[in-house]
Amino acid sequence: MIKNGYLTGAVLGVLWSFTMAVTVAVAMSFATGDGFRPGLLGILLAGALCGAAAPRLGRWPTLALGVLLTGLLTLIALPPVVAETMLVSALITVALFGAALGLGMAKIMQQLPTGALTRHEFEGAIIRFLTGFGYVFFTAIVVIPFYVMVMTSLKSQQALLQNPLDFSLDLSRGWDLFRSYRELLTDYGFARYLWTSFYVSVLTVLITLAFSIPGAYAVARLRFRGSALFSRSILLIYMVPMIVLALPIYIGFSMLGLRNTIFGLVLIYPVTTIPVALYMLQGYFRGLPGEVEEAGLMDGLSRLAVIWKITLPLSLPALASVSLYVFMIAWNEFLLAFMLLDDPSKFTLTRGIASLNSSEIPRQHLMAGAVIATVPIMALFLGLERFMTRGLTAGSVKG
Repeated sequence: MIKNGYLTGAVLGVLWSFTMAVTVAVAMSFATGDGFRPGLLGILLAGALCGAAAPRLGRWPTLALGVLLTGLLTLIALPPVVAETMLVSALITVALFGAALGLGMAKIMQQLPTGALTRHEFEGAIIRFLTGFGYVFFTAIVVIPFYVMVMTSLKSQQALLQNPLDFSLDLSRGWDLFRSYRELLTDYGFARYLWTSFYVSVLTVLITLAFSIPGAYAVARLRFRGSALFSRSILLIYMVPMIVLALPIYIGFSMLGLRNTIFGLVLIYPVTTIPVALYMLQGYFRGLPGEVEEAGLMDGLSRLAVIWKITLPLSLPALASVSLYVFMIAWNEFLLAFMLLDDPSKFTLTRGIASLNSSEIPRQHLMAGAVIATVPIMALFLGLERFMTRGLTAGSVKG
């Protein structure tokens, strides 16, 4: 019966070892440029043995056992963990796989008995395995494309032509690794594209907040005829795909002389961001303690003063979240910029990257442009993440 500590560990060890073998092989292939082909028989056997022993061992003994089993099975007659690679790469692969196998099985099989398992214990082990698999799988989905993008941007044209699938890094090139970035910023005008995208995004955030804060506050706090209908219909504009509105916007902007102007972008971008900002802020305003605002009104503050001195300071986490979300929308927007801008001197960053998609421009330049567009918004998100999740309303109302 599978609800046994040894048997459950062996089965989960086989599944986990296969998952880790594929992950480590792909990672080493990308890192070194060599083809890694794991020997499945040895890997599955190591996983079964490590999983069966994990219920009796702690974390570090299981880790040591995983590394030891992988090393032994690599040295004996079983198929090697990796083939046709340098010795150093093979040793690194064995160490990585053994560590991943040992730590994974120690976590999955933690505190399980060696004999019969209860339903709760058995399901807990299965859930821990699926959780670990999910972390590995979805991390790989995110990290691998980004890694390929970065490594391709650091390659030379000759290296790409020799082996397009080699994503290893040639450190002997020195500062010439960043040649694509230097040429983009100097020869292709990407410094100007960066600045244009930045101030267009900042203006979009300011305009969006200027309209969405009073609108969301009115829906959340004030009572007027049609407030419920207005609250429910805020996101109706998001039900209409932007591609449907593209032609009317193009015709209207052409007739008004707003096409191929930065002012036109600043005018149309908030139209796409105000509804979602209204929806997010009105939900947050409803969650704020009304007693604080009532106390301000009783102290003689006007409604606008209450919003400025009480509501907005308490809403800083929500404002940060909305600002970041709106900034990301404006920074990454492509359809409207591609449709309305033809003058290279007025391109946004996404429009400039699209202009690199040509057979005459090396592929590493396109990847470098994608990195330039991705890294700033990623750094901004990581920098504001703690601020966004910090609860400033804690303790604002007693009792």
